[in-house]
Amino acid sequence: MARIKLRIEYDGTDFVGYQVQLEKRTVQLVLEKALKKMHDEPIRVYSSGRTDSGVHALDQVLHFDTTLSLDDATWQHALTTLLPKDIRVKSAETVAHDFHARKDATNKTYRYIVLNRKEHDVFRRNYEWHIPQDIDLEKMKEAAKLLKGKHDFTAFAASKSNVKGDKTRTIFELKVWREDDDRIYFEVTGDGFLTHMVRIMVGTLIEIGQGKKDKSCITKGFESLDRRVLGLTAPGHGLYLWEVEYE
Repeated sequence: MARIKLRIEYDGTDFVGYQVQLEKRTVQLVLEKALKKMHDEPIRVYSSGRTDSGVHALDQVLHFDTTLSLDDATWQHALTTLLPKDIRVKSAETVAHDFHARKDATNKTYRYIVLNRKEHDVFRRNYEWHIPQDIDLEKMKEAAKLLKGKHDFTAFAASKSNVKGDKTRTIFELKVWREDDDRIYFEVTGDGFLTHMVRIMVGTLIEIGQGKKDKSCITKGFESLDRRVLGLTAPGHGLYLWEVEYE
């Protein structure tokens, strides 16, 4: 029995998320179907974390156990051949039997893209959040500083979050910048994230940049643990799982 680690990328547009859901197209379902074809039996795949409906990944990490004796290059080629065009296996690696894609991850980085101009981009409408109203970048940068560090992020989690117990997470870096005059990028690195956490962070920063909320709402969120004091949840299609790091 061998344990295989995969790094994959996928376009989340036509997926309802990563995790298997009854009669719905998910990343996990498509991967496990491909592995079943190779093994003639069900194979369970474990990921570094779930992504929501419409969310994309440039560096999702997975692992599974197999009785097949294939080298890493063959795994990469065989799976990519069996998978649809909106998923690609970037690399395959035989790893130690105790490696775990989620438990061993030390840092994750997400990016979020906002198109900030009057007209939307027809060809990128599934890959960025279009906001035609003016946004104050400096206000968002100042507010982003409050999100860095170790905090209880209960208020930044979706009500459906199934994480039980401690919701303390550490944000190591949160960058906000503008490129090409009309696109705003958010990049956040942390030791872990709750359901919708990045999307709520981005939505809150956007409302601060629009003058709809004051940056003090972030501190209030940490103190009250009340989701209602924060901004909206940014749509999933502007979010990318950018990188997963291991020691």
